Amino acid sequence: MSAQPKTKATLTLPSDREILMTRVFNAPRELVFKAYTDPQLVKQWWGLRNNTMTIDKMDVRPGGVWRYVERDAEGNEFGFKGEYREIVPPSRIVNTFEFEGMPGHVGVITTTFTELPGGKTEMKELSLFDSKEDRDGLIQSGMEGGANESYERLDELLAKVGATR
Repeated sequence: MSAQPKTKATLTLPSDREILMTRVFNAPRELVFKAYTDPQLVKQWWGLRNNTMTIDKMDVRPGGVWRYVERDAEGNEFGFKGEYREIVPPSRIVNTFEFEGMPGHVGVITTTFTELPGGKTEMKELSLFDSKEDRDGLIQSGMEGGANESYERLDELLAKVGATR
């Protein structure tokens, strides 16, 4: 049996302040939503494959905060944090996102999960920034490659978790 080709997210720029990432996962919407909101699952897919990831906080409710810390092989730490603004299971999450290495540059991310035929889910992640410079800075940081690596890891997790359901 041959390996499935890797699926990449589609990145578009709907406006000067927005990034839209779109990706289809071969898993039901409820499972994809759970993978985004269950700390035990998030820590298995979020971030770069060769880094370790710790969830410092993850209070998935409107007004709840989250903070993740990635560590690379050299021991460098990269913190990310935000606040949940809206949780609508299993279809929508709205939260803020801030890289602690660039404080004050906060984006608002609206993630929607749409059920597709065949047990698949389309995920759309729309990030809105205060300025074009903030948006472009995130793109130049390598976020597209990092997001695609995380989504590949999520695909692997969904296949594993889906097989044990």
